[in-house]
Amino acid sequence: MTASLDHWTARQLAEGRHGDPFAVLGQHTLPDGRVCVRVFYPHIDRVEVLARDTGAPLATLARVDGADGLYEGALPGVTGRQDYRLRLTRGPDTWEEDDAYAYGPVLGDLDEYLLGEGTHGELWRALGAHVLTHGGTLGAHFAVWAPNASRVSVVGSFNGWDGRRHAMRRRGSTGVYEIFIPGVQDGAIYKYELLDQHGRLLPLKADPVGFGSEAPPRTASVVRDLSQYTWQDGDWMQKRGALHRIDKPISVYEVHLESWRRVPEDGNRSLSYREHAEQLVGYAADMGFTHIELTPISEYPFGGSWGYQPVGLYAPTARFGTPEDFRALVEATHAAGMGLIIDWVPGHFPTDAHGLAQFDGTALYEHGDPKEGFHPDWNTLVYNYGRVEVANFLIANARYWLEEFHIDGLRVDAVASMLYRDYSRKEGEWVPNIHGGRENLEAIAFLRQMNEKVYAAHPDIMTVAEESTAFPGVSAPTDTGGLGFGFKWNMGWMNDTLRYMSEDPINRKYHHDKMTFGLHYAFSENFVLPISHDEVVHGKGSLLGRMPGDDWQRFANLRAYFGFMFGHPGKKLMFMGCEMAQPGEWNHNSSLDWHLLDHAPHKGMQSLVRDLNRVYRDTPALYQLDSKPEGFRWIDGGNADESIFSWLRMGQDGAPPVLVVSNFTPVTRTGYRIGVPHAGRWHEVLNTDAPDYGGSGQMNIGGVDSAEVAAHGCAQSIEITVPPLATVFIQLSGN
Repeated sequence: MTASLDHWTARQLAEGRHGDPFAVLGQHTLPDGRVCVRVFYPHIDRVEVLARDTGAPLATLARVDGADGLYEGALPGVTGRQDYRLRLTRGPDTWEEDDAYAYGPVLGDLDEYLLGEGTHGELWRALGAHVLTHGGTLGAHFAVWAPNASRVSVVGSFNGWDGRRHAMRRRGSTGVYEIFIPGVQDGAIYKYELLDQHGRLLPLKADPVGFGSEAPPRTASVVRDLSQYTWQDGDWMQKRGALHRIDKPISVYEVHLESWRRVPEDGNRSLSYREHAEQLVGYAADMGFTHIELTPISEYPFGGSWGYQPVGLYAPTARFGTPEDFRALVEATHAAGMGLIIDWVPGHFPTDAHGLAQFDGTALYEHGDPKEGFHPDWNTLVYNYGRVEVANFLIANARYWLEEFHIDGLRVDAVASMLYRDYSRKEGEWVPNIHGGRENLEAIAFLRQMNEKVYAAHPDIMTVAEESTAFPGVSAPTDTGGLGFGFKWNMGWMNDTLRYMSEDPINRKYHHDKMTFGLHYAFSENFVLPISHDEVVHGKGSLLGRMPGDDWQRFANLRAYFGFMFGHPGKKLMFMGCEMAQPGEWNHNSSLDWHLLDHAPHKGMQSLVRDLNRVYRDTPALYQLDSKPEGFRWIDGGNADESIFSWLRMGQDGAPPVLVVSNFTPVTRTGYRIGVPHAGRWHEVLNTDAPDYGGSGQMNIGGVDSAEVAAHGCAQSIEITVPPLATVFIQLSGN
C-alpha cells in the first residue's frame, strides 16, 4: 500500500531543492491516520522497513514515479509512532541502517534562543559535528549557521557525497541548520553543500566550527570526538593564575611547529604534535623559558602564511596530528612546568572557496563592501565585527581553545589592523565610522567584549595584543576605557633598539635615544618585549646578520643586546633560532640549523640565553615591578659618547636591587665608576662577555664594595670593569 506524494514535492526532493525535507521524509501520519515512511536512497533496488526492537519486516516501500531514489509506503497495522530501521538492497548486497529522518532535533530551545541572539558562550557545543547517542542510536550531530541558504546538506563518504541524501533541518529564524546522522563516527570526512537563496549550488564548504580537518592540500572537515580525553594537568591548572600576574617572570619561546625541527631521514618531514611534546617541550624547559608560544595552529590551507590565514578556526591543523595529539602537547608542556600560548587570528581570513568567504552565497562573516571587508596587505577578508553572530563565533572560539585544549594564553594577531578603518589603505579606500573618524568602533567593542568574557570565564589565563600603534589603554581594564588585554607587545621598543644595534658602534652615539626612548612610555602598558618571527623574515635577515663588525663583534653585539633586553622592564619573547644566533633568515620550509650548536660561538649564545632566563626567573628585582615606574631608575642614561647605559632594577619586600650596565662599543672600560643607591658589596650575577658565552672574559669576579664617593647623583659608588660590547648584571648582596 503506497501513500500519495505529489509530483512537485517528489521532484524537489529528488533534485535536492526542497527547503524543508524533514516535513516530507521520515515517518509521518497521513490524514487518514495511517503511518507512512518516506526515504531518499538513489541507486538502491529495494527498501524495507523493519521494527527496530524485533527486526520484523513492516513494509516494503514503493518507488515514487518520476523521482529516482525516492521511496514511500504506509506501514500496515501501525497506528502510532514506530521505531524502525531500513533494510537496503543493491544488486547482491543487502544491509541495514538507520534513517536520519527518523530522529528529531538535538538543539534545544535555549540553544535556539542564544544562537538567534548571538550570545551562545559555548557555541562549539551547539554547532559543528558532535559524536553522540541520540534516540538510543550512536551517530553524529551536525549544525551550521547559513541563514541565507535555501538548502544545506551534509556530504561525505557516508552518503556518496550526494547533497540530496542528508539535507538539514532549519531551526526557525536563527539561520542554523541541523541533522543527526546515525552511524557516523570519529574520523568521518565531511563538508557542507549549500544552495544560495536563488537555488544556485555553491562550492563545498568546510565546517566553520569543525573540530578536525584533513591535512592540506585536502580541505574537508573531519568528525572529531572531543569528549574522550582525560586531562592529567590539574596541578598546573590550579597554579597557573599566579604565574600570569604582571609581577611574575614571563619568558616566552615563540615557535613555528612546521620548521622548528625536521626529520631528514624521513623525507625531511616536520615533527608530530607528540614528537614536539617530547623534543620541543624538553628543549624549552631546559632553556628556562616559562612559556611556549605557537604561531597559529588553527587549520590553514597555505603553508606560506605560517598559519596567519586560518580557515578552520576550531580545528588544530592536521599537519601534525589529531586534536587528541595536540592535547598531548599541551599537557606535556604543563607537566614540564610551562604554559602554552597560541597565536589567535580574529583579524582576517583567506578567500579560499572552501572557507568562510561568501559562505551561504552572501557576505556572511565578512563585510560586503571591500572598503571595510578586504585587507590589501594580505589579500584577505575582514570579519564583520558588528554582526552579533560573527562576534559570537569569534569570542566562543577564544573560549574553545582555553576550555577544550587548556591553552594558557591567546596572543591576538594584527590588533592594529582591527582598530583602524584606514589601516594600510589609501584615501578613498576606506569608510569612516559613524562619527567620521578612522577608529573601527565595532572592532574595538569586539575586542573589549572578548577580553571581558574570556577573563570572566578563565581569570587565570593571559591575553596579549600585537598592537603597533599608540592606541591608549590596550592593557587597561575595560571599565576604565581600555581594551582589557593582559599584556601588549612593545613593537616600538623592538624597532628602535634593533635599528640602534644595526649601527656601527662608532655611530651609535648619534642614535643613543633609540635605546632610551622606550622608557618614556615603558609603564603605560603591561609590555612584552618581543623579538618575534617578523624580525627574521622578508629580507630583514637574521638578528646576527644585522649586527655590525667582524664575526666576534657580531656575536658580542647580539649577546649584549640580549642582556639589554633581559635587564629592561617588560616580559620577554624570543623567536626560535635566535637563541643560538642562527645566521640565515628564517625559512618556514626548513628546519632550524641545529648543527650550529657544534660550533662554540653558537653554543655560547645558547648558553647565555639559558642563563639569562635563569637569572631573570631567580631575581625578583628583574620582574616584580615590570609595569611600575618605581621598579626602574636610570643611573646614567645619557652617556652617548661612550654608548654606555646603566640603570637599576628594583623589586618588592626587600628584594636586592640589580644594576644593569650595557656597553655598546668595542672598548673595555676599566675602573669605571658608577653610582649606586646602597652601600655594601655588589656581586656580578651575569656577564655576557664571559668566556663560556664566547666573550673575552673581562669580568668582575668576586664582586666589588661600594665607597663613599658620589657619582650619578648617588652618595655611594662602585668601580667595575665594563667589558666591550657587553651587558653585565651586578646585584647588591643580601644581608
